[in-house]
Amino acid sequence: MKKRKPEIVVISDVHLGTFGCHAKELLDYLKTVQPKKLILNGDIIDIWQFRKSYFHNDHLEVIKRFIDLSTKGTEIIYLTGNHDEMLRKFSNTKLGNIQILDKLILDLDGKKAWFFHGDIFDVSIQNAKWIAKLGGWGYDLLVLLNQLLNWVLVKSGRRKYSLSGRIKNSVKSAKKFISSFETTAAELAIQQGYKFVICGHIHQPRIVRKVLNNGTCLYLNSGDWVENLTSLEYENKKWKLVHYSDIVEERASKPFVAATTIFAS
Repeated sequence: MKKRKPEIVVISDVHLGTFGCHAKELLDYLKTVQPKKLILNGDIIDIWQFRKSYFHNDHLEVIKRFIDLSTKGTEIIYLTGNHDEMLRKFSNTKLGNIQILDKLILDLDGKKAWFFHGDIFDVSIQNAKWIAKLGGWGYDLLVLLNQLLNWVLVKSGRRKYSLSGRIKNSVKSAKKFISSFETTAAELAIQQGYKFVICGHIHQPRIVRKVLNNGTCLYLNSGDWVENLTSLEYENKKWKLVHYSDIVEERASKPFVAATTIFAS
């Protein structure tokens, strides 16, 4: 497969070291791209729930792939999240083409883009981290149950099903939190003159133009590699939201079409 060479690739919420991480699929995706910049937007290594016994070879290969990309000229910027917050004490550290930061501002074709993980908006994490960690373990268990359910469904010839996705879409408080998260990020971006705001954290891949009273900006979320298996790509002044399933379809000789394309103009 011929590698694509976008200007920027953004991935987040990989959660290496946990049961839910789809490291093998991420590795497949990374082998299809050679970006100028790779932005790892938080929760790449899940230090909160890290299990040494579960750090399989695929998880290690993902880290090796990051290093391999950096040696081939890709600039890698690791933005810290809540599950890897221990790395924040190393913020502004740079080693070769790899740099650790808490946030990033880039000029993209004359328009400012603001990148950060997004956990700063999560009150449960800021005020009661033990509750947030407990919720993380519960989410991990839900992912395991979902994997078992999907194994049974596939064996019986039925389509896979997302338990957590169903819960998020049916619980009003979850919908309200996601909407509030997006609006808050957009409002702050507009106030500071940014045309793009790029987050992770909530595991909800999305590209949407936010039009608010104080202006407009493009809100983007790179999703995750636990449920959605998504990334963001920027090339030729436009953003794409790419699903891993697109890569699978391309290998099946189907035309590659990103799930969502938004022009920056």
